Amino acid sequence: MTELIDDFNRSIRYVRISVTDRCDFRCVYCMSEEMTFLPRDQVLSIEELTMVARAFTELGVDRIRLTGGEPLVRRNIGELVENIGQLDGLHDFTMTTNGAQLRRHAATLRRAGMQRLNISLDSLDPERFRALTRTGSLERVLDGIRAAKEAGFERIKLNAVILKGRNDDEVLDLVEFARHEGLDISFIEEMPLGDVSDHGRAETFCSSDDVREIIESRYPLLHSAEKSGGPSRYYRMADSDSRIGFISPHSHNFCDSCNRVRVTCEGRLLLCLGNEHSTDLRAVIREHPSDIEPLKQHIRDAMSLKPHRHHFTTDGDVQIVRFMNMTGG
Repeated sequence: MTELIDDFNRSIRYVRISVTDRCDFRCVYCMSEEMTFLPRDQVLSIEELTMVARAFTELGVDRIRLTGGEPLVRRNIGELVENIGQLDGLHDFTMTTNGAQLRRHAATLRRAGMQRLNISLDSLDPERFRALTRTGSLERVLDGIRAAKEAGFERIKLNAVILKGRNDDEVLDLVEFARHEGLDISFIEEMPLGDVSDHGRAETFCSSDDVREIIESRYPLLHSAEKSGGPSRYYRMADSDSRIGFISPHSHNFCDSCNRVRVTCEGRLLLCLGNEHSTDLRAVIREHPSDIEPLKQHIRDAMSLKPHRHHFTTDGDVQIVRFMNMTGG
């Protein structure tokens, strides 16, 4: 039995740990083109991040995902992966990445104990990919996907944020790519985090129902009871092993079954993606650097802060000022 139960009797078994707020992309839905990043002394060290991961596993959490920013720009990321990969009780250890650094890191991650990868891919058109990421190279990401497959990662999943009028005409192309490469893919509704200047969120909102309708114009989707530990609702196609997932914070709220919390790279424990309810783990760690028990107690106490649900809207309002790169993807 887990020791982490919130006030709504939800069992917390999954933590997403951000290792950096920095990124080599500037995706239009994630951050501004010009960003100011945290001073390095405000970011948790490799040892502190390891301590956080260990505390959660000792409290019954069995799923850890490393996020950013872009986790592969973090110095000594391989050391952190190896540290976490050795923790007892960990059943699922994953990373969300933009894929641009995977040719360099994929084999090291796999050897160190990383089990799965989620790779962001919003477009298969090089010019459009560049526009959506502002700085990214599609070919580097595609090569990163190849490197991950060569390293032996199984059930690699693509994540695609779909924006109406920007890339919704590529939904079927992305499905075809996933089918051809033997990958899973999740389509994500844009989340209203941070005040983006590139587009109006009300105008670009594309619901999971819209995306599903596009896919079913070619491939009927069969509901699947499969779970990956996160919020994706999965479907299958009769003639493919690839799974189609939908992450729908607006249209199909998943709060009732939420089993997740997040830790930002500066050590704030966020109890909900769409609320500011949080507590400071860094202060506890730095006050008690050689004793994990105060940290574990602080995490236990924080469960009472987890709200029942978030309240995202689709009218362009910014409910949360922090950008996604500060939150941890």
